[in-house]
Amino acid sequence: MASPSKFRVLILNPNSSRAMTEGMKAAVSSLILSEKLEISTYTAPSSAPASINDDEGIQASTEAVLADILAGNLHLNSYDAVLIACFSVHSLVSKLSSMTTAAVTGIFEASILASLSIIAPPGGNESWGIVTTGAFWETHLGDGVNAFLGQAAGQTNDRFAGTFSSGLTAGDFHTVSPEQVQAKLKDATVRLLKASNVRCVVMGCGGMAGLESIIRDAALEVYGQERGRSVYIVDGVRAGLLQLYQIILSRREFA
Repeated sequence: MASPSKFRVLILNPNSSRAMTEGMKAAVSSLILSEKLEISTYTAPSSAPASINDDEGIQASTEAVLADILAGNLHLNSYDAVLIACFSVHSLVSKLSSMTTAAVTGIFEASILASLSIIAPPGGNESWGIVTTGAFWETHLGDGVNAFLGQAAGQTNDRFAGTFSSGLTAGDFHTVSPEQVQAKLKDATVRLLKASNVRCVVMGCGGMAGLESIIRDAALEVYGQERGRSVYIVDGVRAGLLQLYQIILSRREFA
């Protein structure tokens, strides 16, 4: 384990795309806590899908990572915390939590907590929402938000504006033309912003790291300069590292 003044954190990318892992590393390079965290990264082996696009991909990536752990290629207890860097209700969050004393969370769960903490309190008429990749995620993530908040599937929540898909896959953010990515992501963001009084937009894919400017441009277009600049844009990987840092401190403080 790291010294009390510095915590070792693993960003675990459960797909096999090294390009996506590098994008996440770049996104957290300016994190305000960087001097307090010793950040390592892991990319799942080639047996994992290059892009996780559905339940089958979640299951295949889980099996690939667990097999790598059993083979001795990944040592969870070498870290104070582990971040599962797939924006989904990923089974690795619960499975790894039962296998290590390290703090474990996912970028999906961390993004929910971050969003709820920065928008107005209940009754404040502000909401948050998710822009994501394919249509599969609209139901998956919507049900995941309900489950995380202890609500029934499909139950409405005035503070959650919903999930809006771009039609891209996670891998597309590193393979298709920047113009196509920009157009599709901007369209999804515009639809989200027009659906509610949105104060916080969550980038619902680890592959979106570094694309905040597209979302900001959409906010300025829909809401105008002043209101558009006040919209928060949450990157799940950075939200996850902030959350894990808080978890580690809380464990030590309240033990």
